[in-house]
Amino acid sequence: MKITRAGSAPSNKGPEDWFTGTVRVDPLFAAEAPGRVAGAHVTFEPGARTAWHTHPAGQTLVVTFGRGRVQREGGPVEEIRQGDIVWFPAGEKHWHGAAPDTAMSHMAIQEAIDGTTVTWMEKVTDADYDS
Repeated sequence: MKITRAGSAPSNKGPEDWFTGTVRVDPLFAAEAPGRVAGAHVTFEPGARTAWHTHPAGQTLVVTFGRGRVQREGGPVEEIRQGDIVWFPAGEKHWHGAAPDTAMSHMAIQEAIDGTTVTWMEKVTDADYDS
């Protein structure tokens, strides 16, 4: 058994290469082998968002606060709210972030394949975010 105490892992600023705007990432857990799952609580200030990315084993988001936006490649921008759960299948190119006028937080849960949980791509343009 392992207990990780609340607040024992430091918060991190979302790296500018992977995020637009102000984003805070709070690590929650990372499984020890043979487990592969990891989770973080991510907070986006209004208008902040991820870059386009994929996950080799998919990703689940559990929205814990506010309103946000998500989009998969080729699909419309969709609104998400506190209590919503979003699933992105393995390899699906997507982005997620806060609404323009409201912050949003979510728990992000994903598995590692060959040590990789995410592949980052280009940033989401303002035009794509606003569509």
